[in-house]
Amino acid sequence: MGKAFTSNIAESWGPFGSAPAVDGTFMGSHLESPESITGMPYFPTGCKSLLSKCLTPKIWEECKDRRDKFGFTFRQAIFSGAKWTESGVGVYAGSHDSYYAFAPFFDKIIQTYHGHGPNDKHISSMDYNTLKCPPFPPDEDKMINSTRIRVARNLAAYPLGTCVTPKQRAEIESLVVSALNEFTGELKGKYYSLETMTDAEKK
Repeated sequence: MGKAFTSNIAESWGPFGSAPAVDGTFMGSHLESPESITGMPYFPTGCKSLLSKCLTPKIWEECKDRRDKFGFTFRQAIFSGAKWTESGVGVYAGSHDSYYAFAPFFDKIIQTYHGHGPNDKHISSMDYNTLKCPPFPPDEDKMINSTRIRVARNLAAYPLGTCVTPKQRAEIESLVVSALNEFTGELKGKYYSLETMTDAEKK
């Protein structure tokens, strides 16, 4: 039995598994870099990633040569899911500007994943009284000793982790430490840098 392939390009293979009927690049772990994606991506049979579902020939043609303002390319944005086809989403933004530079693609990804369309408005509220937090069932409550809420924020002047340079990382750390040093009272503390921490401090 020959290996089966599927694609988001209709009739991408010629008769009897011969050469593809249209130009394209087969996705998989053999890809070495984003530049290895030289044509419209097509995926192995059974691939369920959002990348494979949302990347149409029209979107590919619209976005394939685009970059965001930090130089992050569309091929870089899709490379993770292109190489690792078992990914759930398979897409990474290089910066906040990626969502605008690659809007035809990211709008479709976000709407598919979150149900949030490009014309929808995000509603933000800091009023904790509006939260719906029913008590845990007794059997679950007795197992919980503590919980943690993590809030992540990004600096608008810098790209995201997929695109940030070592120099920019150092600049971000410096800015964050400067802000932390302004805390007073019970919020005041000591910042430990991973690069300068001693073994004793790490313990």
